[in-house]
Amino acid sequence: MDVLVGQLFTGLSLGSILLLAALGLSLTFGQMGVINMAHGEFIMAGCYTTYVVEQLISATGVALIVSLFVGFLVGGLLGAALEMGLIRWMYDRPLDTLLVTFGVGLVLQQAVRDIFGAPAKNVVAPHWLTGGLTIAGTVVPKTRIFIMVLAVAAVIALAAALETTPLGRRIRAVVQNRSLAETSGVSSRLTDVSTFFIGSGLAAVAGVALTLIGSTSPTIGQSYLVDAFLVVVIGGLGQIKGTVIAAFAMGLLNSFVEYSTTATVAKVIVFIVVVIFLQARPQGLFTVRTRSLA
Repeated sequence: MDVLVGQLFTGLSLGSILLLAALGLSLTFGQMGVINMAHGEFIMAGCYTTYVVEQLISATGVALIVSLFVGFLVGGLLGAALEMGLIRWMYDRPLDTLLVTFGVGLVLQQAVRDIFGAPAKNVVAPHWLTGGLTIAGTVVPKTRIFIMVLAVAAVIALAAALETTPLGRRIRAVVQNRSLAETSGVSSRLTDVSTFFIGSGLAAVAGVALTLIGSTSPTIGQSYLVDAFLVVVIGGLGQIKGTVIAAFAMGLLNSFVEYSTTATVAKVIVFIVVVIFLQARPQGLFTVRTRSLA
């Protein structure tokens, strides 16, 4: 029983990390159709932002909270700059966005190596996240619990913003029908930049969370990029509820398979399951409902 509970929390923890990594991608890729291969580098930006903030603020407990806000701003500005500088010309050429953003990602990786060096950097977890809590006889690290809470809070905040705020309504309008939204007075350019800002900022928040479970390196974002794309595709493009379900499903499946095999075999099995699922349901778990004359 203890083993089952332990693997359950391990899966939920991994699912929370995948959810944070994929949440921003559900906007830039799922809703805008941009294949942003630099998304992993925006995650990396959040990691290094946390490292820099920790060097500037001696109180590590405060540094983590500050890093969440500063990381969101840094990642958002990087995303907005990418959209205004390159992506704005390529919305009708998705394959070009893949190549361009892949190149941007390599540039960002090299820039980080030049600034911080190639060796990994460690971030000290705040004192209030040291140790663990005993749940159903299993000790769960406080850092993992914090990441779960952060993931849930990020989902709630994003869903509320899309459903209740004027910006959220503009984003949904532009995604569903750009031409009609423009004739209604909605600035598609401002909406595109805002969407990229939010999506990239959420990626950086994921990076801040990752510093709690491992060291920071220039390639840390690439470790989660493919899984983040898979989560968005499985959940259904642009469907936040599908992203949530897919992230936790992949996390739990990987956790239980890895327990009886190895990490490498678990990755292969999870990938095979994903391929089989997409063969049976290529549109993902959820799709956007549209009116049809057929």
